Amino acid sequence: MPGLLRGIARTAVIAGTATSVSNRVSRRQEGRWAQQDALRAQEAGLPAPPPSPAPTTLAPEEEMSTKIAQLKELGDLKSRGVLSPSEFEAQKARILAP
Repeated sequence: MPGLLRGIARTAVIAGTATSVSNRVSRRQEGRWAQQDALRAQEAGLPAPPPSPAPTTLAPEEEMSTKIAQLKELGDLKSRGVLSPSEFEAQKARILAP
């Protein structure tokens, strides 16, 4: 049973991290495409396309509170024995990475 819980917890943490990274990459790519569209319109002498709405990014306070919540969850999983100390440290490093 602990092995199953450890696997579930690890999957949840990895999925959360992957989702966060994927969202950031999507926002950056959308910004690049918008810049390219504006440049092409300018070169063609066309009016620039209307600006897309501002990307919905987390405020620094919200991002930090999300990281704190993830770290608390990791700490809880470690204290219950679901994560080993080395797994805990690896997941903590992923959460705290810029």
